Amino acid sequence: MTSLKFGTSGLRGLVSELVGLPAYSHVRAFCAMIAEDGAAGPGGEVLIGRDLRSSSPLIATQCARAVADAGLVPVDCGAVPTPALALASHQLGAPSIMVTGSHIPDDRNGLKFYRSEGEIDKADEVRILAHHAALGLSAMPTEPVTARSLDALSAYRARYVAFFGAEALAGLVVGVYQHSAVGRDVLCEILAALGAKPVALGRSERFIPVDTEALRPEDVALAAGWARESRLDAIVSTDGDADRPLVADEAGRFLRGDLVGALTARFLDADTIVSPVTSNSALDRPGLFPKVFRTRVGSPYVIAGMAEAAAGGAARVVGFEANGGVLLGSDVERRGRRLAALPTRDAVLPILAVLSAVAEAGAPLSRLAAERNFAIALSDRLQELPQEKTAALIARLDADDPTFRETAFAAHGGVAARDRRDGLRLTLGDGNTIHFRASGNAPELRVYVEAMDEAAAGSLLEEGLEFASEATR
Repeated sequence: MTSLKFGTSGLRGLVSELVGLPAYSHVRAFCAMIAEDGAAGPGGEVLIGRDLRSSSPLIATQCARAVADAGLVPVDCGAVPTPALALASHQLGAPSIMVTGSHIPDDRNGLKFYRSEGEIDKADEVRILAHHAALGLSAMPTEPVTARSLDALSAYRARYVAFFGAEALAGLVVGVYQHSAVGRDVLCEILAALGAKPVALGRSERFIPVDTEALRPEDVALAAGWARESRLDAIVSTDGDADRPLVADEAGRFLRGDLVGALTARFLDADTIVSPVTSNSALDRPGLFPKVFRTRVGSPYVIAGMAEAAAGGAARVVGFEANGGVLLGSDVERRGRRLAALPTRDAVLPILAVLSAVAEAGAPLSRLAAERNFAIALSDRLQELPQEKTAALIARLDADDPTFRETAFAAHGGVAARDRRDGLRLTLGDGNTIHFRASGNAPELRVYVEAMDEAAAGSLLEEGLEFASEATR
């Protein structure tokens, strides 16, 4: 048995089970698929980037060895945000590999694979696993390979400076929670280039697993403290590989990722949004967006939904997830400036869109957020929970297990409706919702709730976590 598996975004698992032959052989399998499709870049180049966790440099060198042994040419992009690597991959017409575990702890890591047109889909994952099995590798060379270096940051930086304009954020003072995010420096550079005053906060040389969907209490406390100590218009940050944003208002209160996505889509005047079932139910409210597509959780599903929307005639397509990652499914123009599509999760676009909306409105971010009138939504997780236990729990809930009905549901009027598109989302008789689903990238059970007020949401989340914990012991 191994912890390595493809989840909502890439291959992930314990470092002890990824480093060495497993990383090498999965990259060889990816290269075999690329070669089979004739999809290698000019000169056979494959770009390689990495995040700042402790195991990433070693795994990146093993990826380079695998690319070279597959008869292709590794190109070292160094420590770089995932969306910057994806942009370089698209512009050069070359596939790429990102070594990152995103938000998961430092004892875990992963690989994200990209074709030149964007990240791989679920069918590609199946093919990689098939090639991996067919190769049957039992050993790997240990000699390092020399790879040429490529600057993938300059074009990424220029993309946003050109679209938003040099004075877009003039007058704003923005705290940047840097922790160990790989995009921490380029984010400050972009903010400064757009006229804002970035204030670096909380930089760490030790990897910190910041999860934009399940914030640690210490992250919440840090943001509130920084807001009290300094006059800031907002506090922004990202997860480890900088493809998911964190945005807090002037009081240090974090906005949920789906609210950040909705604000971004409004700023870009999207005619269609694509978002998973975990995103706020307010998105479906008539008049907010012309068209709304709901998907399963995970960027491959959002990307597939964006492609379907575009094929159906949508002109300005924006995808986003409850964890905050925004995907630009079509080219957009605003005030005579054009931003090319980038159908992969990106943290910088939503951060800049929200801050630009604040600058243009001349109003605090808290007011702009309140105007969207989102339902109160909270989420948390049970960690180190094997997926077989999670699956058994969800099956019990779907069967309307009387043990659960008599304890948790009775106080909420029972179950009024079920949504099985990803895990199990239950609409309760009192109008509140609770959603249980297994994480696609880690042994975790995610619990999401929506309620009419903060107290009710907090109470329902506590109930759900407590029941799930007891039921899976």
